[in-house]
Amino acid sequence: MSARSVDDQHILTATRHWLTRAVIGLNLCPFAKAPYIKEQIRFCVSHARHIDSFLELLDDELQLLATTPAEKIETTLLIEPVLFADFNDFNDLLDLTDQVISDHQLDGVLQIAPFHPQFQFADTTKEDITNYTNRSPYPTLHLIREDSIDRAVAAMGDTSTIFERNKQLLRQMGTEGWQRLAIHDPSSET
Repeated sequence: MSARSVDDQHILTATRHWLTRAVIGLNLCPFAKAPYIKEQIRFCVSHARHIDSFLELLDDELQLLATTPAEKIETTLLIEPVLFADFNDFNDLLDLTDQVISDHQLDGVLQIAPFHPQFQFADTTKEDITNYTNRSPYPTLHLIREDSIDRAVAAMGDTSTIFERNKQLLRQMGTEGWQRLAIHDPSSET
């Protein structure tokens, strides 16, 4: 087994652990459990070494999701463990990802949600526990079908309260409660 495949396995294990313990386990996203159980979530680890090759991979993954039936791939987690360790660099990438969606004429078809180990909402401090709603073990782009969101909203009703509920839950848990989830933080590695 190559060193890279071991690394990929570690990255995938950490990401799945985060997904099952935090996203699904805390019900941060009430729409995540069903596709996870049905094995309809695609996990893709990027091996890009520069932004251009990462954007090419993003192109490929968007096209794959757009052309594959939801019964096979409902959603994709595109994980980039190397290029975007700095949150500001990752945040700058998000403008490009919006352009990629437009370039492929996928506006209204797919959207991208960002996750990062140091994720920080614009109106918070770095230490604010509510940032953890979007903190993942590695920089990750969640590629989401718009029609899946529409179906989930139709089934669930008012989804506008999810984010506020998540922030309240994390405030109640505090940093110590989050740490008990044992979510892997690659920035703590030496």
